Amino acid sequence: MAGHIGLGRGLVAVLSLVACLSCAAAGGRSGGGEARQRLEVRRHLKRLNKTPVKSITSPDGDIIDCVHVSHQPAFDHPFLKNHTIQMRPTFHPEGLFDENKVTSQRKSPSIAQLWHQNGRCPEDTIPIRRTSRDDVLRASSVKRYGRKKHRSTPNPLSVDPDLLNESGHQHAIAYVEGDKYYGAKATINVWQPKTQQPNEFSLSQLWILGGSFGEDLNSIEAGWQVSPDLYGDNNTRLFTYWTSDAYQATGCYNLLCSGFIQINNAIAMGASIYPISNYDGSQYDINILVWKDPKEGNWWMQFGNGYVLGYWPSFLFSYLADSASMIEWGGEVVNSEPDGEHTSTEMGSGHFPEEGFSKASYFRNIQIVDGSNNLRAPKGIGAFTEQSNCYDVQNGNNGEWGQYFYYGGPGRNSYCP
Repeated sequence: MAGHIGLGRGLVAVLSLVACLSCAAAGGRSGGGEARQRLEVRRHLKRLNKTPVKSITSPDGDIIDCVHVSHQPAFDHPFLKNHTIQMRPTFHPEGLFDENKVTSQRKSPSIAQLWHQNGRCPEDTIPIRRTSRDDVLRASSVKRYGRKKHRSTPNPLSVDPDLLNESGHQHAIAYVEGDKYYGAKATINVWQPKTQQPNEFSLSQLWILGGSFGEDLNSIEAGWQVSPDLYGDNNTRLFTYWTSDAYQATGCYNLLCSGFIQINNAIAMGASIYPISNYDGSQYDINILVWKDPKEGNWWMQFGNGYVLGYWPSFLFSYLADSASMIEWGGEVVNSEPDGEHTSTEMGSGHFPEEGFSKASYFRNIQIVDGSNNLRAPKGIGAFTEQSNCYDVQNGNNGEWGQYFYYGGPGRNSYCP
């Protein structure tokens, strides 16, 4: 009997092989390429999606996997094989907690992530947004999945107008440079800007930069983004990014490669932020702080008033292993010039800074961390935008908001054809 079953299986295998060959033939010569791509995608998903202790389905369709903290993607990095996880920073920046006391008395509405409505991850795990096959297939290649395109950091010091639009990225930012910086903080107004094309994005973030804007730029970035290409929808999502070679071969968004080590079980990188601001209605904002631990040298990130998310080990970087030489805050969009016109992808709220509170998007209480690990107001802030008729920026300063700016715009309009 066993022999017959074996024979049956053999026959099925042969028939399915013939069927596969015939469908490959029917599909023309691309069959081999497709099979290879399928295998590559499967392998990549296996690398990214670690075995969870528990999974939570978010109302927006995301699956959040609760993965044991020691099994996260960071530990695939050869230099992190025997790494002892630092479960808390040795130092927080001075001046952080005084400010939190003030904000907790004011009780601003709290922001959470959408998946919290359906559950939480247990202790000793971290929440990771599961990557789907479709996510990877939307990328230009498996290798480029989860990466920004080359040269997407705004260089306000560049005077060459041809350079400004070469990458199709446009910005409206405030920045400081000319000193050594050990961190940055901001409270960022959260919106859901519209993107015109699926391959365009709109984000609002802070950049911590070291090195030149050539091939060796080091960057740590954090904020919120709308990116249909990366996530398959138009939700506003929390994100981080890092690179140590100007977006060429190193770094990625969120936990989509080995690098960032997460220790927090409540916040998922890349998950939807909820709620978001309404034009002329309720306003919501998020606090983001990134700072360099003066003892261990790692770059830590905190979200909100108490969620210390984790850190980028300092060995990932060259210049940032020491300090940053420029900090930027603001918005970035991709302008792919559909039909030869400027994109109508919005930045911020999609409205110009002049409209002010509850209509234009803002960054407030922007601060830097100095060499003595103190949070303080930045000196000599500059503002930069490539085309102020498309997206603009306006700095200001007052008691409650400290250094702030409004930024953004609608993209294409009669003055921005």
